[in-house]
Amino acid sequence: MKYKVGIPLLIIAALAAFFSFKYISEDGPDTQSRKILIQNAVVGLIREGHFAPRQIDDSFSNSVFNRLVETADFEKKFFTKEDIDQLSKYRYQLDDQIRDSKFDAYELFAGIYKKRLDQVTGFYKKAIKGDFTFDTPDSIQLNNEKIDFAANDAALEDRWDKYVKYRVLAKYMELKKIQTDEKNRRDTAKVKDTTVFVVKSDADLLKSAKGKVDTNLQKYFTKLGKASEEDRFAMYINAITHAEDPHTDFFPPREKKAFDVQMSGEFYGIGAQLKLEDDKVKIASIVPGSPSWKQGELKANDEIIKVGQGAAEPEDVQGYELEDVVQKIRGEKGTEVRLTVRRIDGSIKVIPIIRGKVALEETFAKSALINTGSGKIGYIYLSEFYSNFTSSDGRRSADDIAKEVAKLKEQGVKGIILDLRYNGGGSLYDVVDMSGIFIGAGPVVQVKTSEAQPMILKSKTPSVTYDGPFIIMVNQGSASASEILAAAMQDYKRAVIVGNTTFGKGTVQKQIPIDEVINDATRLKMAINKEPELGSLKLTIQKFYRVTGGSTQLKGVTPDISIPDVYSDIEIGERKDKAALPYDEIQPASIPQPVVVEGRQLTTDGVQMSHAKWAASFDLKKLQALSAKRIAASKAFDNVRTNAARLKKLEEDNVVYLDETHFKKEQEEASALAKKIEEADKAVTQLDISNLPSDLTRLSADTAAMERNKNWIRLLKKDISLAETVNIMKDMQSK
Repeated sequence: MKYKVGIPLLIIAALAAFFSFKYISEDGPDTQSRKILIQNAVVGLIREGHFAPRQIDDSFSNSVFNRLVETADFEKKFFTKEDIDQLSKYRYQLDDQIRDSKFDAYELFAGIYKKRLDQVTGFYKKAIKGDFTFDTPDSIQLNNEKIDFAANDAALEDRWDKYVKYRVLAKYMELKKIQTDEKNRRDTAKVKDTTVFVVKSDADLLKSAKGKVDTNLQKYFTKLGKASEEDRFAMYINAITHAEDPHTDFFPPREKKAFDVQMSGEFYGIGAQLKLEDDKVKIASIVPGSPSWKQGELKANDEIIKVGQGAAEPEDVQGYELEDVVQKIRGEKGTEVRLTVRRIDGSIKVIPIIRGKVALEETFAKSALINTGSGKIGYIYLSEFYSNFTSSDGRRSADDIAKEVAKLKEQGVKGIILDLRYNGGGSLYDVVDMSGIFIGAGPVVQVKTSEAQPMILKSKTPSVTYDGPFIIMVNQGSASASEILAAAMQDYKRAVIVGNTTFGKGTVQKQIPIDEVINDATRLKMAINKEPELGSLKLTIQKFYRVTGGSTQLKGVTPDISIPDVYSDIEIGERKDKAALPYDEIQPASIPQPVVVEGRQLTTDGVQMSHAKWAASFDLKKLQALSAKRIAASKAFDNVRTNAARLKKLEEDNVVYLDETHFKKEQEEASALAKKIEEADKAVTQLDISNLPSDLTRLSADTAAMERNKNWIRLLKKDISLAETVNIMKDMQSK
């Protein structure tokens, strides 16, 4: 999690002596010196600023080694056992390499990886050209934890033969099913379809399947081949940072910009959404109010063939990956980008656009009305706790949630549901401010550095904005700031928490530009020679704790009412990572006296509970019993549990047979379960959900946004977890 404070002066002072070196030539840092600068900066920042820095010893070296190999070859499709044996001479020497600023281990790793990438590309190309038969017993294990690295080159080639065969078989069976379904549809249709439909032979379907798999794998290997030396070195540095903890990350300059966009929901560009269609990058839609919209010439379905930076020679981007074209179009505010586009009629046009601020609307909070027989219920969806740390006029999630709550109150809602499912966190101070909307002034979370006393972060909101029935939805993907809000509302007895146990991330991170901690001489020389930035480190500097004193680290937040989902049986979250920081507890937060908010008394439990509690107007045990009874009687949730058990089995041992008979049987079993789930879902009465009138007026100006909104509402209507949450809210309202 990131929050807006300066780099702690203690860290700067400690690093001043550490960065007294001058790895710098007359022409600026060379490649080796740049690596030394980055590695020493990262290690120095961790040593001086990390919440719990680990001893750099043989044990740490072993962790870094395992992280590097796992990151580079998670599925064990590139390295052989022979490669791992060769690399293993450095398994317990990486600590020495780090201390001595040596890169022998990294260079050996990078060399082997590049060699294997070329070799495996050849394996796939040879395999895809082969003849495929699906009538002999064969299988492939898709759970990488159940297999070892291939013994040698021959075993690695055999692994790729099986993998390509699996991909082709899966695509072939998919095409056969599509054709069969279409034929059946035509045969049973009351009104005959007169469009041409050619039934392909199995040989033609197989040929088509091979072509599609070949295209996908070509793109995969092309993307891997484009990885730069900077990308590979970043992988090595992140093996070091992730051996400290899962959330300390090194970002090269390009990734740092992408992280900032994600956190703020805003960037500087032209406001055109792109799509990849037949390997061509085209305009999908124009964002209303954006620079492209104001300029007026760029149209949907225009194909981008060249991108130019101002008056500079434009670069041909035909055949480029979508994300690469996006990076070339984005840039600094006020600069010009010139797009050479091919129109639908074949004409070519050069369109100059001045870059400006673009907001990613899908990032921001949004709300809807759920209409029930007993009144309206407000629903708010928040995908992340966004905040713009570089602009004072940027959007903040706390402000936006306050606006959504106000809009819902105007509609006379009888309760509010805040959906934090799959919300991975974000701004710490936004979650503190957001809490004030529901509890007013008071402690929300405790934050502690390793050596200092805990700091209690309090909401300073003078009065409660909304004091009605309140539910927060969470699941295994709800992390960090989501857990802070859910925990605070649970501890205050302010909200009922519904869903599944959360991720378990109870740590705070700070983004630190590496260029700010190198010595002045080196920084000046880099500026003179126009050297690129070194990147930044997202460093774990604190842990946060509930007002009760317990951490959410590892344990997460346990919901008041559990609702089954398809991932209920799978271990997800912080608990899976061996480098995760441990769970611990500190003293509860305290306030001097009970708090009165809008006439409602918040109570304290004396020595047992020194933080204030909301005077809950609901009987939690009754709510739990009513919900459990409904879930037990629901066929839809029965199917969810069945699917959860199936996914658990696949996770533990996912063997796929490569003959058509077995594959078809497994496919039919999966389809039968999917059909049962679909039928059970249809039997559940769909929710009556609509947009707020003010939102519909705003959305009507953008047809693409309106279409996305329709899909969002459609999915919400048949969301059985949301439907049960609505039932819980209705139970809360009944006396």
